[in-house]
Amino acid sequence: MIQEVIGRKLGMGQMFRDNGEAEAITVVEAGPCVVIQVKTEAKEGYNAAQLGFGKAKKLKGSQKGHLKGLGDFRYLREFRLADTAGVKVGDSVDASLFQAGDRVDVTGVSKGRGFAGVVKRHGFHGGPKTHGQSDRHRAPGAIGSTTSPGRVLKGKRMAGRMGNQRVTVRRLEVLKTDPERNLLLIKGAVPGAKNGLLLIGKSGK
Repeated sequence: MIQEVIGRKLGMGQMFRDNGEAEAITVVEAGPCVVIQVKTEAKEGYNAAQLGFGKAKKLKGSQKGHLKGLGDFRYLREFRLADTAGVKVGDSVDASLFQAGDRVDVTGVSKGRGFAGVVKRHGFHGGPKTHGQSDRHRAPGAIGSTTSPGRVLKGKRMAGRMGNQRVTVRRLEVLKTDPERNLLLIKGAVPGAKNGLLLIGKSGK
């Protein structure tokens, strides 16, 4: 059975629980998705379902052939399955897969921040702000390892490109669902910018 769906981040807001407590939420459009292809252990060596989501403006002939007339989908994503029984091409998956109170894992691409220093990228404290220091306020400090091994070790936290990476946030709570509009109200923040593509699946942990 399919436990995941492709979605889109619409934005953030807040809602109130029945006890009056305010919660920060992310509004997510979850589906509708259509099963484009079913892969089986016997044929491909593993069980999976390929889902299509979103409207494409233009498709190549090969893409149209692959979609088999099921729709002009902009995004195709594959999800591993334990068993493909009951899953067939043309099936639809949408927000009705989830209910209020469910825990979900949300995967997206984080916002790209460009080249960032160690204070912003890793949360370094920085150097002293006084005693004659004029240009070391946001510097990393010493990066060597003295005499041995006498070089900068791999993986050292330094300045560099920040963000624009695949990120998964686990066990987020679904506060409310709207199956008619395929909307999920998820507690907290999810990776990515507004209108960013998301993969939403029921949490297995």
